[in-house]
Amino acid sequence: MTEAIPPQPADPDSDSELVRRTLEGDQRGFELLVIKYQRRIQRLIGRMVRDVDLVEDIAQETFIRAYKALGQFRGDAQFYTWLYRIAVNTAKKALVDMKRDPVLTESALRGASDDDETSRPENEPISSETPEASLQAKEIANAVNAAVEDLPEELRQAVTLREIEGLSYEEIAQMMNCPIGTVRSRIFRAREAISARVKPLLNKQTGKRW
Repeated sequence: MTEAIPPQPADPDSDSELVRRTLEGDQRGFELLVIKYQRRIQRLIGRMVRDVDLVEDIAQETFIRAYKALGQFRGDAQFYTWLYRIAVNTAKKALVDMKRDPVLTESALRGASDDDETSRPENEPISSETPEASLQAKEIANAVNAAVEDLPEELRQAVTLREIEGLSYEEIAQMMNCPIGTVRSRIFRAREAISARVKPLLNKQTGKRW
């Protein structure tokens, strides 16, 4: 007779275990979740708002909302995916309340690996130390910012989720409550719009193409 294999103990530091501990009244569980994701959430919010003084306040409000809604977390998605959605909604609400629009920095389209040609490092503009190159780099960054700001909300959110956080298309589809095909279309359209704004500037640089 085959001997039964005993179940493996849960990882005490896993998100699901920390959520379970919190729901059972162990406040230390949620404190560990905050420690684990605080800086990442602050970086996310910092890319959405222009006023750096608001970042900490919005991050704190994000975790307060997450704590109050923790009983609604079912584990169907990763905890950070769930927390990310709360952070985005909290930041957007704060900006709407202040009658301000989300603004991405020039780093919005960098830092996340991607299979698309326009996201590969070798296709990014490379600046040297000359004043002319520095000016060109600044112009390109401004053009990217302006292009992203002018995108419709659904395109801006899709490309932000993909390029800033590097989330998969499946995760983005879940967050935006739409089919994966729609996500791909929105990201493609967003990149096309950004490319159209930036391409004329890149063409000025000899030997560099978008």
